[in-house]
Amino acid sequence: MPTRAVALNERTVHAKKIVALLRLHYPHGGAFLDYTTPLELLVATMLSAQCTDKKVNEVTKPLFKKYRSAHDFACARQTALEQEVHQTGFFRMKAKNIIAAAQRLCSVYDGTVPDTMEALISLPGVARKTANIVLSGAFNKAEGIAVDVHVKRLAGRLGLSSQSNTDKIEQDLMSLLPRHDWMDFNHLLVDHGRAVCIARKPRCAVCVLRSICPSACVPEN
Repeated sequence: MPTRAVALNERTVHAKKIVALLRLHYPHGGAFLDYTTPLELLVATMLSAQCTDKKVNEVTKPLFKKYRSAHDFACARQTALEQEVHQTGFFRMKAKNIIAAAQRLCSVYDGTVPDTMEALISLPGVARKTANIVLSGAFNKAEGIAVDVHVKRLAGRLGLSSQSNTDKIEQDLMSLLPRHDWMDFNHLLVDHGRAVCIARKPRCAVCVLRSICPSACVPEN
């Protein structure tokens, strides 16, 4: 078998071991953002850029009581929406994109959040990460793997991708994992990234993956 094929096969086996171990360690992984509709998930995900999910959930609790439809967001005054999402950071751009995305939803999709990757990434402020989260969380569709800061960091540390571009990281991960694992993978890595494989000082001594992680800084006992 060619060297490249052997390497890919080894990385595929490695990725499947990671998923199996993380599923045992985080059996109740799931959504981190509070939402009840596809629109709410779309808006919450747009607000989550460079912001904690906890803070986003605090902000969206009153926001979703005021804005209940795409039409409501489309008609929002930007200055008012900026103040309402101020705590999530980058509030001017986020408010602008939410209003523009809602206007496109109303003009092109009859006020309904579409359920395809192509349609979602046509919305202002929506890239593949946001689209993947909406597709999996709202429509139970696995079109890709959402690559956020946790997934990007852990993909490198675990030897799953050497890329720095999020789209290229996603392609690497998709090539290593079967489609039925794609939706869970983001949640598993986010759970692990928050609890153990943190950015500044990973807790390798208590990591369930330490025996198979190429970046582990302590030997397995």
